[in-house]
Amino acid sequence: MSGHSKWATTKHKKAVVDAKRSKLFAKLIKNIEVAARTGGGDADANPTLYDAIYKAKKNSVPNDNIDRALKRGSGAEAGGADYQTIMYEGYGPNGVAVLIECLTDNRNRAAGEVRVAMTRNGGSMADPGSVSYLFSRRGVVIVPKNGLSEDDVLDAVLDAGAEEVNDLGEAYEVLSAATDVVAVRTALQEAGIDYESAETGFVPSMQVEVDEDTARKIFKLIDALEDSDDVQNVFANADISDEILAALDA
Repeated sequence: MSGHSKWATTKHKKAVVDAKRSKLFAKLIKNIEVAARTGGGDADANPTLYDAIYKAKKNSVPNDNIDRALKRGSGAEAGGADYQTIMYEGYGPNGVAVLIECLTDNRNRAAGEVRVAMTRNGGSMADPGSVSYLFSRRGVVIVPKNGLSEDDVLDAVLDAGAEEVNDLGEAYEVLSAATDVVAVRTALQEAGIDYESAETGFVPSMQVEVDEDTARKIFKLIDALEDSDDVQNVFANADISDEILAALDA
Protein backbone atom coordinates (compact mmCIF):
# COMPACT_ATOMS: atom_id res chain seq x y z
CA MET A 1 0.00 0.00 0.00
CA SER A 2 3.04 2.29 0.10
CA GLY A 3 2.19 3.70 -3.32
CA HIS A 4 -1.23 4.65 -2.10
CA SER A 5 0.29 6.34 0.96
CA LYS A 6 2.51 8.50 -1.22
CA TRP A 7 -0.46 9.26 -3.42
CA ALA A 8 -2.54 10.23 -0.38
CA THR A 9 0.31 12.39 0.89
CA THR A 10 0.41 14.30 -2.35
CA LYS A 11 -3.37 14.72 -2.46
CA HIS A 12 -3.31 15.79 1.18
CA LYS A 13 -0.59 18.39 0.59
CA LYS A 14 -2.37 19.61 -2.53
CA ALA A 15 -5.57 20.16 -0.59
CA VAL A 16 -3.75 22.14 2.09
CA VAL A 17 -1.78 24.43 -0.20
CA ASP A 18 -4.25 24.62 -3.07
CA ALA A 19 -4.58 28.18 -4.29
CA LYS A 20 -8.09 27.39 -5.54
CA ARG A 21 -9.49 27.66 -2.02
CA SER A 22 -12.79 29.08 -3.23
CA LYS A 23 -13.35 25.99 -5.37
CA LEU A 24 -12.51 23.79 -2.38
CA PHE A 25 -15.00 25.75 -0.26
CA ALA A 26 -17.71 25.28 -2.89
CA LYS A 27 -17.13 21.51 -2.98
CA LEU A 28 -17.16 21.17 0.80
CA ILE A 29 -20.37 23.21 1.03
CA LYS A 30 -21.98 21.04 -1.65
CA ASN A 31 -21.10 17.94 0.41
CA ILE A 32 -22.89 19.43 3.43
CA GLU A 33 -25.98 20.31 1.40
CA VAL A 34 -26.23 16.81 -0.11
CA ALA A 35 -25.59 15.07 3.22
CA ALA A 36 -28.33 17.15 4.89
CA ARG A 37 -30.79 16.42 2.08
CA THR A 38 -30.03 12.67 2.09
CA GLY A 39 -29.90 11.98 5.82
CA GLY A 40 -31.51 14.97 7.55
CA GLY A 41 -30.11 18.18 9.02
CA ASP A 42 -29.20 16.84 12.49
CA ALA A 43 -25.46 16.20 12.46
CA ASP A 44 -25.64 14.05 15.62
CA ALA A 45 -28.02 11.65 13.88
CA ASN A 46 -26.35 11.88 10.45
CA PRO A 47 -22.69 10.75 10.50
CA THR A 48 -22.10 11.73 6.86
CA LEU A 49 -23.27 15.26 7.61
CA TYR A 50 -21.17 15.37 10.79
CA ASP A 51 -18.03 14.45 8.83
CA ALA A 52 -18.85 16.90 6.01
CA ILE A 53 -19.22 19.78 8.51
CA TYR A 54 -16.09 18.72 10.39
CA LYS A 55 -14.00 18.69 7.20
CA ALA A 56 -15.40 22.08 6.14
CA LYS A 57 -14.48 23.62 9.50
CA LYS A 58 -10.99 22.08 9.34
CA ASN A 59 -10.55 23.81 5.99
CA SER A 60 -11.69 27.17 7.43
CA VAL A 61 -15.03 27.37 5.62
CA PRO A 62 -16.95 30.24 7.34
CA ASN A 63 -19.74 29.14 9.72
CA ASP A 64 -22.28 31.30 7.85
CA ASN A 65 -21.64 29.32 4.65
CA ILE A 66 -21.97 26.03 6.54
CA ASP A 67 -25.25 27.12 8.15
CA ARG A 68 -26.74 28.20 4.83
CA ALA A 69 -25.78 24.90 3.20
CA LEU A 70 -27.40 23.06 6.11
CA LYS A 71 -30.61 25.05 5.72
CA ARG A 72 -30.73 24.54 1.95
CA GLY A 73 -30.09 20.82 2.28
CA SER A 74 -32.63 20.24 5.03
CA GLY A 75 -35.28 22.34 3.23
CA ALA A 76 -35.37 25.08 5.88
CA GLU A 77 -34.27 27.56 3.22
CA ALA A 78 -35.08 27.60 -0.51
CA GLY A 79 -32.49 27.43 -3.26
CA GLY A 80 -30.95 23.98 -2.94
CA ALA A 81 -30.05 22.17 -6.16
CA ASP A 82 -30.88 18.53 -6.94
CA TYR A 83 -27.37 17.08 -6.94
CA GLN A 84 -26.62 13.58 -8.23
CA THR A 85 -23.47 11.52 -7.72
CA ILE A 86 -22.00 10.21 -10.98
CA MET A 87 -18.81 8.19 -11.42
CA TYR A 88 -16.76 8.42 -14.60
CA GLU A 89 -13.93 6.05 -15.46
CA GLY A 90 -10.92 6.54 -17.67
CA TYR A 91 -7.21 6.17 -18.26
CA GLY A 92 -4.56 8.81 -17.81
CA PRO A 93 -1.06 8.91 -19.33
CA ASN A 94 0.84 5.59 -19.20
CA GLY A 95 -2.36 3.62 -18.60
CA VAL A 96 -2.95 4.98 -15.10
CA ALA A 97 -6.52 4.17 -14.04
CA VAL A 98 -8.63 7.19 -13.06
CA LEU A 99 -11.95 7.31 -11.21
CA ILE A 100 -13.77 10.66 -11.27
CA GLU A 101 -16.51 11.28 -8.71
CA CYS A 102 -18.92 14.06 -9.66
CA LEU A 103 -21.66 15.75 -7.67
CA THR A 104 -23.76 17.69 -10.15
CA ASP A 105 -27.16 19.14 -10.94
CA ASN A 106 -26.45 18.87 -14.68
CA ARG A 107 -25.28 15.47 -15.99
CA ASN A 108 -24.59 16.75 -19.52
CA ARG A 109 -22.38 19.59 -18.27
CA ALA A 110 -20.45 17.27 -15.95
CA ALA A 111 -19.91 14.66 -18.67
CA GLY A 112 -18.77 17.32 -21.13
CA GLU A 113 -16.30 18.95 -18.72
CA VAL A 114 -14.82 15.60 -17.65
CA ARG A 115 -14.44 14.47 -21.28
CA VAL A 116 -12.74 17.73 -22.32
CA ALA A 117 -10.32 17.65 -19.36
CA MET A 118 -9.42 14.03 -20.11
CA THR A 119 -8.89 14.39 -23.88
CA ARG A 120 -6.91 17.64 -23.57
CA ASN A 121 -4.53 16.15 -20.99
CA GLY A 122 -3.55 12.80 -22.44
CA GLY A 123 -6.43 10.82 -20.96
CA SER A 124 -9.26 8.79 -22.43
CA MET A 125 -12.71 7.84 -21.17
CA ALA A 126 -13.48 4.19 -20.42
CA ASP A 127 -16.65 2.12 -20.25
CA PRO A 128 -18.36 1.75 -16.84
CA GLY A 129 -16.76 -1.10 -14.88
CA SER A 130 -13.56 -1.25 -16.90
CA VAL A 131 -11.55 0.74 -14.31
CA SER A 132 -13.60 0.67 -11.11
CA TYR A 133 -12.75 -2.99 -10.40
CA LEU A 134 -9.18 -1.84 -9.70
CA PHE A 135 -10.41 0.18 -6.68
CA SER A 136 -12.29 -0.67 -3.50
CA ARG A 137 -14.35 1.71 -1.37
CA ARG A 138 -12.64 2.13 2.01
CA GLY A 139 -12.92 4.31 5.06
CA VAL A 140 -10.08 6.88 5.10
CA VAL A 141 -9.30 8.95 8.20
CA ILE A 142 -6.41 11.44 8.13
CA VAL A 143 -4.72 12.07 11.51
CA PRO A 144 -2.10 14.87 11.85
CA LYS A 145 0.99 13.56 13.65
CA ASN A 146 1.20 16.21 16.39
CA GLY A 147 3.82 14.12 18.18
CA LEU A 148 1.83 10.88 17.92
CA SER A 149 3.53 7.62 17.05
CA GLU A 150 2.04 5.08 14.63
CA ASP A 151 1.45 2.77 17.63
CA ASP A 152 -0.50 5.51 19.46
CA VAL A 153 -2.91 5.74 16.54
CA LEU A 154 -3.06 1.98 16.00
CA ASP A 155 -3.84 1.32 19.68
CA ALA A 156 -6.74 3.78 19.52
CA VAL A 157 -8.36 2.41 16.36
CA LEU A 158 -7.57 -1.31 16.18
CA ASP A 159 -10.68 -2.48 18.04
CA ALA A 160 -12.86 -0.11 16.00
CA GLY A 161 -12.20 -1.96 12.75
CA ALA A 162 -9.12 -0.18 11.41
CA GLU A 163 -7.23 -2.39 8.97
CA GLU A 164 -3.99 -0.45 8.54
CA VAL A 165 -2.24 2.78 9.48
CA ASN A 166 0.05 4.38 6.89
CA ASP A 167 2.66 7.07 7.51
CA LEU A 168 2.07 9.99 5.12
CA GLY A 169 4.96 12.12 6.36
CA GLU A 170 3.05 14.87 8.19
CA ALA A 171 0.01 12.74 9.02
CA TYR A 172 -1.21 9.18 9.36
CA GLU A 173 -3.82 7.61 7.15
CA VAL A 174 -6.12 5.08 8.82
CA LEU A 175 -7.81 2.68 6.40
CA SER A 176 -10.85 0.58 7.29
CA ALA A 177 -13.90 -0.96 5.67
CA ALA A 178 -16.18 1.84 4.44
CA THR A 179 -18.79 0.78 7.01
CA ASP A 180 -16.31 1.23 9.89
CA VAL A 181 -15.24 4.83 9.21
CA VAL A 182 -17.59 6.27 11.87
CA ALA A 183 -16.41 3.74 14.47
CA VAL A 184 -12.76 4.58 13.71
CA ARG A 185 -13.42 8.32 13.91
CA THR A 186 -15.33 7.86 17.20
CA ALA A 187 -12.47 5.78 18.66
CA LEU A 188 -10.02 8.58 17.88
CA GLN A 189 -12.30 11.14 19.52
CA GLU A 190 -12.64 8.97 22.63
CA ALA A 191 -8.84 8.66 22.78
CA GLY A 192 -8.54 12.45 22.57
CA ILE A 193 -6.75 12.27 19.21
CA ASP A 194 -7.42 15.10 16.74
CA TYR A 195 -8.13 14.07 13.15
CA GLU A 196 -8.38 16.11 9.98
CA SER A 197 -11.01 14.28 7.95
CA ALA A 198 -13.04 11.06 7.99
CA GLU A 199 -14.73 9.89 4.80
CA THR A 200 -15.02 7.03 2.36
CA GLY A 201 -12.86 7.01 -0.74
CA PHE A 202 -11.64 4.69 -3.47
CA VAL A 203 -8.31 3.00 -2.75
CA PRO A 204 -6.48 1.19 -5.59
CA SER A 205 -5.87 -2.55 -5.19
CA MET A 206 -2.96 -2.44 -7.66
CA GLN A 207 -0.78 0.41 -8.85
CA VAL A 208 1.15 1.57 -11.89
CA GLU A 209 4.68 2.81 -11.19
CA VAL A 210 5.32 6.01 -13.11
CA ASP A 211 8.37 8.08 -14.03
CA GLU A 212 8.77 11.82 -13.43
CA ASP A 213 7.43 12.86 -16.82
CA THR A 214 4.30 10.71 -16.43
CA ALA A 215 3.78 11.91 -12.85
CA ARG A 216 3.86 15.52 -14.05
CA LYS A 217 1.25 14.70 -16.74
CA ILE A 218 -0.95 12.88 -14.19
CA PHE A 219 -0.99 15.90 -11.88
CA LYS A 220 -1.79 18.18 -14.82
CA LEU A 221 -4.73 15.91 -15.70
CA ILE A 222 -5.99 15.84 -12.10
CA ASP A 223 -5.71 19.64 -11.83
CA ALA A 224 -7.76 19.99 -15.02
CA LEU A 225 -10.42 17.60 -13.73
CA GLU A 226 -10.60 19.22 -10.29
CA ASP A 227 -10.99 22.60 -11.96
CA SER A 228 -14.56 21.55 -12.82
CA ASP A 229 -17.09 22.60 -10.19
CA ASP A 230 -18.90 19.28 -10.77
CA VAL A 231 -15.88 17.11 -9.90
CA GLN A 232 -15.69 16.30 -6.18
CA ASN A 233 -12.87 13.74 -6.10
CA VAL A 234 -10.34 12.16 -8.43
CA PHE A 235 -8.78 8.79 -7.57
CA ALA A 236 -5.88 7.27 -9.51
CA ASN A 237 -3.66 4.21 -9.17
CA ALA A 238 -0.34 5.92 -9.92
CA ASP A 239 2.55 4.81 -7.70
CA ILE A 240 4.79 7.88 -7.41
CA SER A 241 8.10 7.50 -5.57
CA ASP A 242 9.32 9.91 -2.88
CA GLU A 243 12.21 10.92 -5.17
CA ILE A 244 9.85 11.87 -8.00
CA LEU A 245 7.55 13.77 -5.60
CA ALA A 246 10.57 15.71 -4.31
CA ALA A 247 11.64 16.50 -7.88
CA LEU A 248 8.13 17.72 -8.75
CA ASP A 249 7.97 19.86 -5.60
CA ALA A 250 11.30 21.44 -6.56
